[in-house]
Amino acid sequence: MKTVEYIQEQEFDSLLTTEGLFVFDFTATWCGPCRIIAPLIDKLAEEYDTRAKVFKVDLDQNKSLAKRLGIRSIPAVMIYKNGTLMETIVGVTPYETFTNAVTKLLSSTGS
Repeated sequence: MKTVEYIQEQEFDSLLTTEGLFVFDFTATWCGPCRIIAPLIDKLAEEYDTRAKVFKVDLDQNKSLAKRLGIRSIPAVMIYKNGTLMETIVGVTPYETFTNAVTKLLSSTGS
């Protein structure tokens, strides 16, 4: 199974200037619920490999980004399309919640 790459705040900002569908898993090493969804995020990255890019962001290393985005609770998965935040999924949710959100955005106009 593919392991999702961790990125830093600067990389996050530059990705938002790029066209495409991006899924960001905001996480922390000490977060139990984050560890529960980690394999789901890895599976999502594998399943949508060519259609969406999936990244993880460690909020302990990117505190200013968390503050800027208003993240108060983790895990928080934010899905951006062409630089615009389209969906936020907070907490432990079934895999289908993630796939439904990504599929819906891929099939919407302009994908």
